[in-house]
Amino acid sequence: MNRRRFVQAMGALALSAAGGMSKTLAAAPHEVARLRFLRPPGAKAEEEFLNTCIRCGQCGEVCPNQAINYFKFEDGLSAVDTPFITPREQACILCMKCGDICPSGALEKIPAEAEDILGRVRMGRAVVDKRLCLSYNGKTCGVCYRACPLQDIAMKCGMLEQPIVTEACIGCGLCERSCISMPQAIRILPSLDKEQKA
Repeated sequence: MNRRRFVQAMGALALSAAGGMSKTLAAAPHEVARLRFLRPPGAKAEEEFLNTCIRCGQCGEVCPNQAINYFKFEDGLSAVDTPFITPREQACILCMKCGDICPSGALEKIPAEAEDILGRVRMGRAVVDKRLCLSYNGKTCGVCYRACPLQDIAMKCGMLEQPIVTEACIGCGLCERSCISMPQAIRILPSLDKEQKA
């Protein structure tokens, strides 16, 4: 056990002893705060991911976009030190380096080729709120479409550059990150309970 994990474990014990927190910390991730986050590309289904990830931090160290963060206690004790991506803060650029370096197999090795990514990555799916989207309200925008690394496959462009998300969307989050609307008009809904393979 390394020093960081030891200190975090002691912190969890202290919180439990303080009263009332043990049930919350021990709860399954989806029962705690219902945070909206993405797992890195190639992640196993959530329960298997939590059991397989060894919390080494190598995926975040190798990420060139610095998109990968690590949970503290905000998503429950079982998720401590596991990697996650918040697309509005920093999205995945699909370099696939995280899977290449993962020693446990929690993140699958997937070649950084469009065909492999489309067939094997399922981080989530973009959803457009037409009430907030500039292009659906008479103004031309198209920023999310231009940010999409899978243009005309995962996202198509309609009249006034209205974004049309297809079933091929893998949920990298680049569209959400680039959206200029406040609050953002496009969000990624995570695919945490499913394998990230087709």
